[in-house]
This record gives sequence, C-alpha cells and structure tokens, in this order.
Amino acid sequence: MNHLTISALKQQTSAEPLYATFDVQLERKSERETKTGKPYYEIILVDGTGDMKLKVWDNRPQFEALQTISDGSLLRLSGEWTQNQYGIDSSKWDIRLLNEDEKADFLAGDPETRARQDKDWADILAMTGSIADPRLREVCELLISKYASKFRRSAAARRNHHARRGGLVEHVAQMMRSAQALCTVYTDLNRDLITAGVLFHDCGKMWENNYPEVGFSQPYNIHGEMLGHIPLGIETLNKLWRDMMAKQADNSTWQELTPSSEDVHIHLLHLIASHHGTHEWGSPTLPRTPEAMTLHYVDNLDAKYEMMRMGYANSPELAEGIQERQFPLPSNLVKPLDHVSEVLQPENNPSLF
Repeated sequence: MNHLTISALKQQTSAEPLYATFDVQLERKSERETKTGKPYYEIILVDGTGDMKLKVWDNRPQFEALQTISDGSLLRLSGEWTQNQYGIDSSKWDIRLLNEDEKADFLAGDPETRARQDKDWADILAMTGSIADPRLREVCELLISKYASKFRRSAAARRNHHARRGGLVEHVAQMMRSAQALCTVYTDLNRDLITAGVLFHDCGKMWENNYPEVGFSQPYNIHGEMLGHIPLGIETLNKLWRDMMAKQADNSTWQELTPSSEDVHIHLLHLIASHHGTHEWGSPTLPRTPEAMTLHYVDNLDAKYEMMRMGYANSPELAEGIQERQFPLPSNLVKPLDHVSEVLQPENNPSLF
C-alpha cells in the first residue's frame, strides 16, 4: 500500500480506488447534521503539504473512534480512496493514532518539502546577503537573526496560496527571484530596496499565519486578528530599524551615505504598506514608486501562479483538458500548452512561401 502525503493523495486519486495510507494531524472535527437529521463529522486534516476535508457518517466505525480523538491528534488513515467533484472520499478505511516513532517522522515533514524549503531559505540568505546598501542589508540580517525559526514555520496565507508550514519561505524566495530578474529588464529599479521589500512585505505573517514549533495545524493569533500582517510588518520594521540606527549612531560612514537613512527607511516602509495594491485589498496606501508597483505585481503573480498550480493538482476535471475553478481564481482552468518536444531543423521545415 502506498504511503502518501495529502498533496500526493490529491494528485493520484481519481474515480478508481487508490489503496494508500497517509499521516495527518486532526486540525478540527465538527459534528453536524444532514437536512434529515443524520449526524456526521466533518474533519479537517493537515500535513506539511496541505489540507483536506473528509465527512465521516454515523454508520461508519470511524465515527465512534473520532468521539475519543481530540483536535491536534496525529493520525494514520489507511484504505481505498477515490476523488469526485466533492473531493476525496472512501467507504473502506481505518484510522489510528501514530506511535512515538511515527510521530517523530511525521513532524519532521516530508523529505521533498523539506529539501525545497531548505533551498529556498538558502536563496533568501544569498540574495539578501548580496544587497549593496549597508542599511538595507543589515536590517534584513537583523530580521533573519531574530526571527529565522518563526519565519521558516510561517505560512504565506491561511488559505488560497502557500497556506502550509514553510509556505512563507517558498513565497518570498520565488518573489525575490522574480523581482531580481525584473531588475535586469527595468534597470532603473532599485534592486537593493526591492529585495529588502520582498523579505519584509509579509513579515507580519509571522503572527497572522504562524505555526507552533510542533505541528501542522495553523492556530489563530490575537495580534493577527486585531491588526493584520501589514500593520504588524510596519511595526516589526520600525523596531528593527530603531535598534539598528541606535547601534550605528556613531558610524560616520552611514551618515555620509546618499540617499539618507531616513529616505531609505520611509521607502522600505512604503513597500510594506502598499504591497496589496489597493485600499479594497487592505493596503493603507497605494503604490507610489516603481519598486512598490513592481513588488505588488510580483506578489500577485506568485500568489495566482501557486493557486493555478494547486488547481491543476487538485481540482476535478469537468471535461478533457478543463478543470473546475480553483477559488478565488475567476474561471475554470484549462490545461496549459505543453512545451515543444522537438524543434525541426530548417531542412525539415521548409518555408510555406
């Protein structure tokens, strides 16, 4: 029997039964009733790759087992799995608690995700370490040195995109690569500023979308609920900037730099404040510089690209090459065009004219 992650299970299941086991954390169970009064549990299961919902009817033995299993428990599910327009389901499956060795393996995360996020983190360190402006480079180093562990276990969102442990690292790394690539096309862009802006733009997610040191269930946080990640990001940058400038008060080299430290500070704050792009999407101000506009679109592009990637992996097929809309994308997905398999040589591809 295959042992899969939630992401792999979603990708491999179809209308035909798939025999598989997978380890999960029970994020939440909710007891509900159908219109006819029939009780059932809706359970939300999570691992390091994603989440899924499963309905457990009262005439199944798993319904009774769940009555003694608390939220946050680590479980192994085994059985025959299918997928239809409503998601993954099974009529033949078992559930049990993980033993101590299995818990340790599960909490370490699957090897593929760990390797990808380790590479993304190394790229973030390399790109921020290459910043030429010493003020921007040092404030990035301060964020990383103080919050590395918290940053690395944060999600980029609660749902929709990169909504998993370590998702913030994946999102930031890809945005940095994209932003630095754009700097080679739009050569007037301030590469140092936009690189620092990418690192800081979602740093408030360390409170809004964080995970505990152990586990894959994303809790709610009063600071995230009451303030949101943009004000939290502004507050984080201001605190780090004040600490940095106090330490460098006697550094005459910094005092002679242009642009001034005050200007650098306000431009970096602006990237955090404006990165959602519109007031309706939660930005307290609108993008007013090329770097702010670039950051907004790079952020939006990476989020939408991830939503499409998830949709292609998980959404049911409506017809050949057409898949069901992945919320919040505006329309159904169409299979993308494959890359060309072979480029014909000129002698094999005569001109039509």
